[in-house]
Amino acid sequence: MDVISVIRTKRDRGRLTDEQIDWVIDAYTRGEVADEQMSALAMAILLNGMDRAEIARWTAAMIASGERMEFSSLPRPTADKHSTGGVGDKITLPLAPLVAACGAAVPQLSGRGLGHTGGTLDKLESIPGWRALLSNDEMMGVLRDVGAVICAAGDGLAPADKKLYALRDVTGTVEAIPLIASSIMSKKIAEGTGSLVLDVKVGSGAFMKTVADARELATTMVGLGTDHGVRTVALLTDMSTPLGLTAGNALEVRESVEVLAGGGPADVVELTLALAREMLDAAGLPDADPAKALRDGTAMDHWRRMISAQGGDPDAPLPVARERHVVTAPATGVLTGLDAYAVGVAAWRLGAGRSRKEDPVQAGAGVELHAKPGDQVTAGRPLLTLHTDTPERFDYALQALDGAVTVAPAGTPFTPRPIVLERIG
Repeated sequence: MDVISVIRTKRDRGRLTDEQIDWVIDAYTRGEVADEQMSALAMAILLNGMDRAEIARWTAAMIASGERMEFSSLPRPTADKHSTGGVGDKITLPLAPLVAACGAAVPQLSGRGLGHTGGTLDKLESIPGWRALLSNDEMMGVLRDVGAVICAAGDGLAPADKKLYALRDVTGTVEAIPLIASSIMSKKIAEGTGSLVLDVKVGSGAFMKTVADARELATTMVGLGTDHGVRTVALLTDMSTPLGLTAGNALEVRESVEVLAGGGPADVVELTLALAREMLDAAGLPDADPAKALRDGTAMDHWRRMISAQGGDPDAPLPVARERHVVTAPATGVLTGLDAYAVGVAAWRLGAGRSRKEDPVQAGAGVELHAKPGDQVTAGRPLLTLHTDTPERFDYALQALDGAVTVAPAGTPFTPRPIVLERIG
């Protein structure tokens, strides 16, 4: 077996055999296949796809590359959630402690940013002292004490995916449905959670631009989970405009705390509650009331305990970028469009994301929104504020926002797109 023949098979629109898949995943994990060779194979998969059996085998090989966890010793049912990535998608931050406050255990293994989309771990690392890397024993301890943990997958859990995940981020292959599905599901199945809710984003700021593509990805992942004994459902949710009023790291943490305090943007609250209800139902707790847990402060209590248990200080001031630039509304009227992808790229260019897998991110960088589609705006008044520590990035970020804003004449009817578009389960 050699990697060149595997690349050529997929380059020429062939079907990879089980033996080819098993070998290339194992060889890449061991370092026998170089990054540039796996990059070529990933691009071939992006361009030519995989059938259901290939995806299933690729996923199984990723799982087999490492250990598997299990949570049968916990006194609570387990439920997990995964988002395919969006702009301003801070939902995991309030969701995990909220579901824990309602009686489930949430072992949330999260990742770094991919391209223009923000990473949950990058956001949380803006909290002074907070640690993403926990041993399995530490993870179990936080789950027993708090009921929720958000951390990085350990080196032993699907190590093939850890290498490939970082490679996809910097080689333009993030959007490949087989690689997205196998990446997500290999970690979630190896993680050992009893149930899983998938938040599959649709729109300009998502990797899946159309409902049809999102449905294909969701159906593939639900099938993979079900085949491995994990109760799995998926929601297709809108990502044509950013979620909430911030896209960045510390900016989104601040907004998440507002949600846990009973406030926050309406769209973030709506999606958080919708996913919480799905997770609780999948975990066998359909009568739990997540809205009550937000109102009475129990979700906030679980957040503070979770952050503290991972070394963070929930009372510490969050980082603030040294420089700001205000973008004003180009006209007076109704804001009818604010492109999520453009905002995500702008935040990325301001320092909230990375261009190479070894790049650091700026905790305070990002974009703050002062209006959402449907709002009235006034020419010359603030529409967006850009945040960064490196002001030379402003021009590059502003280029990304060119054409991102649409303002219609005052009185123009506007019907917002629903947050939840479809359920697959």
